[in-house]
Amino acid sequence: METSATARCNRSPLMTSRRRAVYFLVTVSAQHVLVLRKRMVYFLLRPNWIRQIRVALTLFGLPYAVCSAGVGSAISCSSSHPFRTSHAIRTISSSCCYRYMTSVCTMPPSTVPHKNSRCLEYPGSKIKRFPVPDANVDWSQNWPQYKPVSHSDPVLAKKPAWADPDIGSFSPNFNTVDGAVDRTSFEGKYKVEKEKPLNPRGRTGLTGRGLLGRWGPNHAADPIVSRWKVDAKGAKIHHPVSKRPVLQFVSIKRKDCGEWAIPGGMVDAGEQVSLTLQREFSEEALNSLSVSPSEKAEIHKRINKLFKSPGFQVYKGYVDDPRNTDNAWMETVAVNFHDESGDSVSELPLQAGDDAGQVQWVDVDSSLALYANHSHFLELVAKERKAHW
Repeated sequence: METSATARCNRSPLMTSRRRAVYFLVTVSAQHVLVLRKRMVYFLLRPNWIRQIRVALTLFGLPYAVCSAGVGSAISCSSSHPFRTSHAIRTISSSCCYRYMTSVCTMPPSTVPHKNSRCLEYPGSKIKRFPVPDANVDWSQNWPQYKPVSHSDPVLAKKPAWADPDIGSFSPNFNTVDGAVDRTSFEGKYKVEKEKPLNPRGRTGLTGRGLLGRWGPNHAADPIVSRWKVDAKGAKIHHPVSKRPVLQFVSIKRKDCGEWAIPGGMVDAGEQVSLTLQREFSEEALNSLSVSPSEKAEIHKRINKLFKSPGFQVYKGYVDDPRNTDNAWMETVAVNFHDESGDSVSELPLQAGDDAGQVQWVDVDSSLALYANHSHFLELVAKERKAHW
């Protein structure tokens, strides 16, 4: 996918006619769906139906998004969407198991350039970024005066297993699965200049890898574990203004920056995101690395129960993260697992571990100030669950 803001979608006449045909069929069918809405809700949520729709739309070459309310078009020629999924929901080597997905939702379009990725002082250092105004973020803007600062954290020089070597000492294969490392991007194909990948969202004022281990996309997974806020009798508590039930989610306080966030972490080389989601939640929110064998067995039992329940993919794509650079950036898959009955993870005592300083259940509300774009993830969860926001 081209990164230029002026990029156009090239469509063959045959593809255009197919799109029109499918659009007509979907439009006509939608009228019947509205009439039979109450009878069709369960059917729309069936995973086998969703898989059939995925296959059908893929055969027609249509980008798509499958939601609990049906199928929505995801066709767009713009590539400057900070909160957008990939141009099509596609299978990748580190994808979540489809058994988790009862709905897949796209982010609302936005033309706002990444902001956190241009924070003046790079986290964990005294390094100052080269200031990048909004107008010059996109690589398509000619800017001869651009002199970004080069920075890679000293820990990378020790060659940890989770990090790449320096460019020049190895030859990575970008835009593909390179051995056990997934170097593809949810944003589509990114450019490589002078053997280094370019951030698909534009300039950040800093080159190198900063704190990130991989050149190019650094894949992460964010498990959003939620439950209903209830009173002493177990009844749902509704917000006095919105009159909607209040959701709670497990939040951690990051040790590195002190901000509250969704638990999560990096996808290990060759690891499936489905396993990363469980591992990171167990380590950060339940301190599974430091408990007794019997406690670990109980945690494993409860986690398996929750993560086998129907969940939905909240987001898949670029993350506007302060650690991003011109040559390395964060991408994530965020999945919501909801403890509807409150008898799985809700009954386990939360205990901060690994990279978390604190952990607790937090009410979901629009006033929350969270790390990176995590607040936006929760907004989507609240809307999906028809909860207060």
